[in-house]
Amino acid sequence: MKPLEGLLVLDFAQFLAGPFAATRLADLGARVIKIERPKTGDICRQLYISNLSLDGDSTLFHSINRNKQSYAADLKNPDDLAKIKQLIAKADVLIQNFRPGVMERIGLDAAACTAINPRLVYGIVTGYGSQGPWVEKPGQDLLAQSLSGLVHLNGNADQPPMPFGLSVADLTASAHLVQGILAALVRRGVTGKGGVVEVSLLESILDLQFELTTTFLNDGGKAPQRSAVNNGNAYLGAPYGVYATADGYLALAMGSIVKLGELLALPALAGYSDPQTWFTHRDEIKQLIALHLKLQPTAYWVARLEAADYWCAEVLSWEKLWQTDAFKVLDWVQDVTRDDGPTLRTTRCPITIDGQHFKSTRGAPRVGQHTAAIAAEFAL
Repeated sequence: MKPLEGLLVLDFAQFLAGPFAATRLADLGARVIKIERPKTGDICRQLYISNLSLDGDSTLFHSINRNKQSYAADLKNPDDLAKIKQLIAKADVLIQNFRPGVMERIGLDAAACTAINPRLVYGIVTGYGSQGPWVEKPGQDLLAQSLSGLVHLNGNADQPPMPFGLSVADLTASAHLVQGILAALVRRGVTGKGGVVEVSLLESILDLQFELTTTFLNDGGKAPQRSAVNNGNAYLGAPYGVYATADGYLALAMGSIVKLGELLALPALAGYSDPQTWFTHRDEIKQLIALHLKLQPTAYWVARLEAADYWCAEVLSWEKLWQTDAFKVLDWVQDVTRDDGPTLRTTRCPITIDGQHFKSTRGAPRVGQHTAAIAAEFAL
C-alpha cells in the first residue's frame, strides 16, 4: 500500500510547478483528477521541448501529468461549475496556480472552497506571492530566476548573468508545495480541519539560495564575488570548481590546497599554506591547478585523489552516467503508457519508503478522458 492511498487530489494547475506537485502526490498513492478546459486542456499539452511530441501532446506534458485522470469542465459554465463544487466537497487536496484573482472571479478561491469542504487542503502556486507590486507579473521560471538574483551566482566573474539550464524555480516551488500539503494533511489528522498552503516561485528560489544569502546577511552585505577561474560557488575558495583534463572534466570540492599539491605533484601549491589564501588568492591558485590538470586524463587524476579520500568526481554526461553500475542500481527509469496509446520513458519518484520505489505504468490522460466515468462514480 502506498502512503497516500485513499486521498483525492483535484489538480487545476497548468504548466509545471502545480502539476508536478500533483504528480508527486500521485506517485505516493493519491488519486489525482486533473481538471481541464474542454478540447484544449492544459496549455502545457502544447508546450514543446525540442519540438518533441507524443500522441498529440508534448513530452513535457506527458512527463509531469502521468498517473492522473482528466475531467473536462468549463469553469465559466454554471452546470460544469456546480459539478466541480460537488467534487471539491469530496476532495482532500486542491491545487491551482492561476494568477491572483482568477479563482476568486470563478468562485473557487480558498475561502469559497473551504466553506464547501472544511477538511480541504487548498494549495496555491504563484509567481511572486499574493500581495505587492509584482503580483501581476507572469510567473515564469526564467523570469523568476532573473528577478531572484540567482543568475548572478552562475558562471565565471567575466561572464554575464547565467540562468540554470532547467526550470529550477518551478521544480523547487513544486517540492515546497508538496511539503506544505503533507504538513497540512498531518495537521488535519489531528484537528480535522484543512488549510491553505501557498508557495511562490520567487520565495522558493530565494530559499534555494539560503546558504549564500545567510553569508551575505552576516558579512556586512558584501555582494558575492564569482571566481574568475572555474567558478563553482561565489563564497568558496580554491579549489572548488570544474576543471578540464586531457580528455574530459574533473570536479574538485573543498579540501586542503597543500595536500592537493602533494597529490597532484604540483609543488607550486605548497606556497599557499595559509587557508585564508585559498579564498583571497583563489583565482591564481585555480589557474595553477587548471593548467596542471590538462596534462593527464580524468581517470589518472581521479585514481590519485580518491585513493587519498580527496573530494573529487569525474564530470559525466547522461550517456556516460547511464552506463555506470551506480546508476543502473537506482532503477531510475520507468515506462508509462496511455490506455490505448503510446509508451513514454521517463523517471520515477525519487523517494524510497520501506525499501519501496514508487512507480506506475499509467501515462498522462487525454483531455476529458475520464469525465463520464468520474461523473457516474460521484453522481455529478
